[in-house]
Amino acid sequence: EVPEHLFYSQDITYLNLRHNFMQLERPGGLDTLYKFSQLKGLNLSHNKLGLFPILLCEISTLTELNVSCNGFRDLPSQIGNLLNLQTLCLDGNFLTTLPEELGNLQQLSSLGISFNNFSQIPEVYEKLTMLDRVVMAGNCLEVLNLGVLNRMNHIKHVDLRMNHLKTMVIENLEGNKHITHVDLRDNRLTDLDLSSLCSLEQLHCGRNQLRELTLSGFSLRTLYASSNRLTAVNIYPVPSLLTSLDLSRNLLECVPDWACEAKKIEVLDVSYNLLTEVPMRILSSLSLRKLMLGHNHMQNLPTLIEHIPLEVLDLQHNALTRLPDTLFSKALNLRYLNASANSLESLPSACTGEESLSMLQLLYLTNNLLTDQCIPVLVGHLHLRILHLANNQLQTFPASKLNKLEQLEELNLSGNKLKTIPTTIANCKRLHTLVAHSNNISIFPEILQLPQIQFVDLSCNDLTEILIPEALPATLQDLDLTGNTNLVLEHKTLDIFSHITTLKIDQKPLPTTDSTVMSTFWSHGLAEMAGQRNKLCVSALAMDNFAEGVGAVYGMFDGDRNEELPRLLQCTMADVLLEEVQQSTNDTVFMANTFLVSHRKLGMAGQKLGSSALLCYIRPDTADPASSFSLTVANVGTCQAVLCRGGKPVPLSKVFSLEQDPEEAQRVKDQKAIITEVPEDLKEFQTTDIPVHHCNFWAALGCLCSASVLGSYAGPAPRWHYT
Repeated sequence: EVPEHLFYSQDITYLNLRHNFMQLERPGGLDTLYKFSQLKGLNLSHNKLGLFPILLCEISTLTELNVSCNGFRDLPSQIGNLLNLQTLCLDGNFLTTLPEELGNLQQLSSLGISFNNFSQIPEVYEKLTMLDRVVMAGNCLEVLNLGVLNRMNHIKHVDLRMNHLKTMVIENLEGNKHITHVDLRDNRLTDLDLSSLCSLEQLHCGRNQLRELTLSGFSLRTLYASSNRLTAVNIYPVPSLLTSLDLSRNLLECVPDWACEAKKIEVLDVSYNLLTEVPMRILSSLSLRKLMLGHNHMQNLPTLIEHIPLEVLDLQHNALTRLPDTLFSKALNLRYLNASANSLESLPSACTGEESLSMLQLLYLTNNLLTDQCIPVLVGHLHLRILHLANNQLQTFPASKLNKLEQLEELNLSGNKLKTIPTTIANCKRLHTLVAHSNNISIFPEILQLPQIQFVDLSCNDLTEILIPEALPATLQDLDLTGNTNLVLEHKTLDIFSHITTLKIDQKPLPTTDSTVMSTFWSHGLAEMAGQRNKLCVSALAMDNFAEGVGAVYGMFDGDRNEELPRLLQCTMADVLLEEVQQSTNDTVFMANTFLVSHRKLGMAGQKLGSSALLCYIRPDTADPASSFSLTVANVGTCQAVLCRGGKPVPLSKVFSLEQDPEEAQRVKDQKAIITEVPEDLKEFQTTDIPVHHCNFWAALGCLCSASVLGSYAGPAPRWHYT
């Protein structure tokens, strides 16, 4: 009910009562709101009213009314009495029709009916001439009738996301000159012909099942058609105003001709297709700023002859053996290049004559066939901030060359055959991340003098000692020295490292009475995959001896772009789990509580930033604690767990994605939510419980998300348990 004292204030013009339990016939209830004689705005959303209060229709002063998410199945005809109404929000109800009297509201300029049960566009829209949008996301439309829209000359924007659209109907060949923006994402369309919309400027049609798409190019400026099955995209005439084109994740074998002729195109994404080549007209475009060609089947690129304005070029996961010789001399604005996961053996020169004009800042060359011969070429890019050369065939990195890369902030040299990191790395004053695991490095590099160093990974090398300066940099957060079998750290050294948030070193297990058995029952390792994930934003948890028993806990926490939350979870989640397993023996209960309590401990940072998380808990099986173990896996977001059984991967967790999981898409819809773009982490909780035997564990940091990969073992088939 509305507090009584508010009725004595006659100047209240806006009343927000959302998320309450308002009722009709009681003191201060809905039947008393007419007493606010100056009331213009009223928000009653999320009150579970069930029936629309007819008495609201007597508040003639209202210009804004929000009654979304109240379980309404119909509206009274008296709603037509609110002649001053300009904004009406009816989203998140169960409406199937709108009363004809709604057409009396000639001042109505905003009408929201998303996430209801409409099976067609209400005819009353024809009378509401002040509206310029049809916003009906999350309804039940199966047919897109362009004839209905043709009769609504005032409608410019059409939003039909997350309906059940399968087909389209055109009543006549008359063109539509008023619709400029259409959004049909997350439907079930297989073919789409909108060529009659000659004024169309923007189309979103991603995440359908489209095989063919036909559009008018007269006014088209942006087209987003990713995640379909497109083999043909027809646009006529050539879209001379087109600036952004996304055709990624389709089945295209070539770039459409009309795209090559679009003179104003700035962004082109054709990644994840079946391309074997890129036309010269695309690469030499004088307007293109960003070109995404990753995950195709290209073996070569055409040679550049003229200067181009390209700034971003993504070529990862193709079959390229070389890059164009003139790439860096003709693309002088290039700032980002990703050519990881190809078969490159060499790199083109960055210099024209003796001087380099390269502006390249981010260079990803992981997982190629590059040798030491590429190093002299790299130093021509004096502005490099991020350089990834992991998983190549490097044996040396000359000190005189590294000395020139003074702008470096992140350097990844993992998975090569390096024996040393040059002492000239001390000149890279801006370096905050050095990743050089899985090499043959025997001498600790001079990195602890760097003023901004934060993350150092020298695991799985041949280090025997560490040279420590008089004062460690206060910025150092993460130092990984695991896998250096001959490295022994004295207590004095450990004390010096005590301020570091994460120090990873091998625990030297003590032999038991049986000299062949070690006190730690479980063991783990780390591996890194090609990718661009910021290493500072990912943290791992590994406890081979959990709760002073034969259990173990492994976790991965991915903050995407924030560093704070993964580290907090890494430091606290095991302790929370330990408390919860003492309260309950039910794996679903203690895992769910662990995640909930951990989330609560994050406070406002957790609410604002969020994080993906994965937790694997191994404990003696209750049925046979002497010889069997049970593994419980829980995850939220994009972190995944994979078990290797008989040489084959067995997924233990689930990625909660609209594209990959129809159930997840329905869950989002049931919660009355709209997904504008594919989210990086849709939060949902899940546990998996399976029996395991003694094994080793490997955690792998992947391209797009974190994953915990559980080592191979022989055992019975998995026993799945989801919540």
